[in-house]
Amino acid sequence: MEKVRIGVVGVGGMGSAHCQKIREIEETTLTCVSDVDASVAEKKGQELNVPFFTDYHALIDSNLADAVVVATPHWMHPEIAIYAFQKGLHVLSEKPIAVTVSDADKMIKAARKSKKVFAVMYQRRAEPMIRKALEIIREGKIGEIRRTLCVEPWYRTQAYYDSGSWRATWVGEGGGVLINQAPHGIDIFTLLGGLPSLIQAKTRTRLHRIEVEDEACALLEYPDGAWGYYYVTTNEAIGPYHMEFAGDRGKLVIRGNELKWYSCCPSIQEFTFAATGMWANLEVKEEQVVLPENVLTGHGAIIKNFARAILYQEPLLSPGKEGLNSVEFINGMILSGHTGKPVKLPVSRRRYDRLMEELKKSSRPKEVIKVVRETDPKFKQG
Repeated sequence: MEKVRIGVVGVGGMGSAHCQKIREIEETTLTCVSDVDASVAEKKGQELNVPFFTDYHALIDSNLADAVVVATPHWMHPEIAIYAFQKGLHVLSEKPIAVTVSDADKMIKAARKSKKVFAVMYQRRAEPMIRKALEIIREGKIGEIRRTLCVEPWYRTQAYYDSGSWRATWVGEGGGVLINQAPHGIDIFTLLGGLPSLIQAKTRTRLHRIEVEDEACALLEYPDGAWGYYYVTTNEAIGPYHMEFAGDRGKLVIRGNELKWYSCCPSIQEFTFAATGMWANLEVKEEQVVLPENVLTGHGAIIKNFARAILYQEPLLSPGKEGLNSVEFINGMILSGHTGKPVKLPVSRRRYDRLMEELKKSSRPKEVIKVVRETDPKFKQG
């Protein structure tokens, strides 16, 4: 069968796992790799028996690939993706697609101009639970959403933050927990609940010796009048994460790997004004949730879908243009947290770029105790 030739840019961490997945999927073949660390590039190239490069321009210009997977630190995603689009390659970018909304805009514009496939590695969208939750919401089974909630506890040691000079710095990452740990959760939160129109956030560095935030929370307002609450941290060791989407006809609750769906009949609005009893209450029942079976999940699902979009125009599970939503949310959180004022979405591109420049100027070189380029083992097999 016809295969998409893929090159991977950045193979010292997650990119290494992507290389293996590409070799396992029938629609794809790994043809080259690149990394700024010459020893890493050479080792991975020899291990996988493919040409290796230390400059992504050379990989893209080599004519060895039809598409690239970008798995570098996230501030590099836009420049690599834009160059690839200009050279006629398709792009699958790791999350988040960019540090700033202005750079995300440029990526989307370049993809549109090139007419090439652009996807983002939000592999949680492929999970049966998330597919089902999206189906329930899109079919209107919980009605108009009135309230959202997301509480996402992560945990990171100081050693984690000390493992790289770029980590947890404004220059190297452009943020802390919001831009590193939170994007997958934010993607699902905004996919199911929509993008808020107003964010009133607080951000702080509560525990770790870092210059960026390790904790953030916000009150949210949505275009239709719904309210929401969001919280994320790397200071809690006990999970799991928790999301709620409360609608006029029911509620979805996601807790760890469990999805619950509650319905009420009639709707809350109808019952509120039709009921004659002072203490009348709706009948609420927990509906059976049947998850889709035999569906590919994890990184492999996104890579396969990306290839099939190239080969057969299959609809993307995780379109690159939808990667803008999580960047909007993250930038809104950081801007509100630093100004102490509510921020309207879409975020002012000029205002956010100005804040980033100020924060970068305040960034200081950090002492690295031990350089480690290693992916969280929980996600290697995804």
